[in-house]
Amino acid sequence: MMQSSSRPAFSRSPSRMGAPAYAPAMAAGEPPRRGGSDNPGIAVITRTKTQTKRPSLYRVLLLNDDYTPMEFVVHVLERFFNKGREEANVIMMHVHQNGVGECGVFTYEVAETKVTQVMDFARKHQHPLQCVMEKK
Repeated sequence: MMQSSSRPAFSRSPSRMGAPAYAPAMAAGEPPRRGGSDNPGIAVITRTKTQTKRPSLYRVLLLNDDYTPMEFVVHVLERFFNKGREEANVIMMHVHQNGVGECGVFTYEVAETKVTQVMDFARKHQHPLQCVMEKK
């Protein structure tokens, strides 16, 4: 025979009464937190997607003048822009004939560094060679 009991088969312990199993732990006296919903204990998780943007590119240009020797310009192109002798001669002739020529395309920091290096090198050797950069 079965004994009848006035207690239900499942009962909650007093410490967990009223708090759902998924509720976050709260410090004593702390109001319940809302996670973006009207139901306590439910959190809304948002995932941000990072979008990377390619850096802006800048053209480094040499400007023609009537005083800087052609061989010096070729040397600058070889030294600071890693051009071979033939390619450096082509760029140098383009600068000589058209007044301006492109040495390369770089990110801002690299272009700025190259312009500074060329200008300092030209001044050190007492040449008025001008090197500038422009946004591509």
